[in-house]
Amino acid sequence: MAWRPSDELSHAVALEVLLHGPLSRSDLARRLQLAPATLTRISTELIDVGLFVEMPELAEKRTGRPSIPLDVIPGTHHFLGVKLSGNMLMAAVTDLRADLLRYEEEPLRSHEPAEVARQIAELERRLRDDGPAAAIGIGLGGVVVDARTVASAPFLDWHTVPIAELVEAATGVPTFVANDLTAFTESQHWFGVGRGHDNFAVLTVGVGIGYGCVANGTLLANDDSGVGLVGHWPLDPFGPLCAKGHRGCAEGLLAIPSIERDVSMALGRQVTFDEALDLAEVGEPGAREILDVSGRGLGRLIAAVANLTAPDKVVIGGEGVRLAEVAAASVRDGIRADRDPRAGEVVVELVSGGNDSWCRGAAVIAIQNYVQKRRRSRRT
Repeated sequence: MAWRPSDELSHAVALEVLLHGPLSRSDLARRLQLAPATLTRISTELIDVGLFVEMPELAEKRTGRPSIPLDVIPGTHHFLGVKLSGNMLMAAVTDLRADLLRYEEEPLRSHEPAEVARQIAELERRLRDDGPAAAIGIGLGGVVVDARTVASAPFLDWHTVPIAELVEAATGVPTFVANDLTAFTESQHWFGVGRGHDNFAVLTVGVGIGYGCVANGTLLANDDSGVGLVGHWPLDPFGPLCAKGHRGCAEGLLAIPSIERDVSMALGRQVTFDEALDLAEVGEPGAREILDVSGRGLGRLIAAVANLTAPDKVVIGGEGVRLAEVAAASVRDGIRADRDPRAGEVVVELVSGGNDSWCRGAAVIAIQNYVQKRRRSRRT
């Protein structure tokens, strides 16, 4: 079924319930400053078209009278979220609230854009249950223009690739593309741990270091979003070099390849990221020292974000999120080192770093564009 609010007020009510429901009619009227008669008209219309459903009655604490909450029916719409890496295609089917229904991944057959579009189309057909997805979202590491074109994606060797148009032609499904960090941040904003917070920040730890920020309820983004600038934020003047020759920057201290390199050198043998963390946990001296330095660097980066943007919380994700757990004490030391003792405690929350979380972010980009006109990020 289509998302069918008939006018601007109906759309506002539907979106409020999607993001914050289930909600009683009185809560909705108060949140949106609508007259009860207006809300009754709108809610009845949205129930009639099958977008809303009445939930079991609740007793309102304020009056003790029963209240019948309204909610959307998430399963009426399915979305496909796709994450592209240099060698893998990962995809998840979600419902209207981006809850994961199915997940699959496979090697990327080619970097040629038309072939990538064909592979996405094959996967969409394979994963669908009862008809095509309502929309497709694609997340990747790179610079994206207007949710349609990949201006630059070095790991795919893409420059000015209209990937949304190519996937639409192959699938017949509306398609939108975003930088993967942007998509991940929006997923936390709409349906994750940032839900209900107008101000929060996201840091992701992986092959690179990512940063996203929501301020006053709006994603902050500009034409440089997707370049990964925070990866070269200076953290330790005596730290290791990154691939670009910067000493002690976030990438040099925190990125998975940097930690693998440094621990391997310390132990005289090749070590994976997970093995390095395992060794640090059991107290292997070389691994422990390197992970503590990295943890302190992560803490300093968290403190910098908190000092500059005053978020309600800082969300840590990405495939390297376990660093924040293994080096938790050092992370706290790093935060304290760069945080005024008079300032409030920085709330840090860790979220899943699995590939499905990146796909869920891409699905949220599809959901956002499906349920409302193109969202405009605040230009900075």
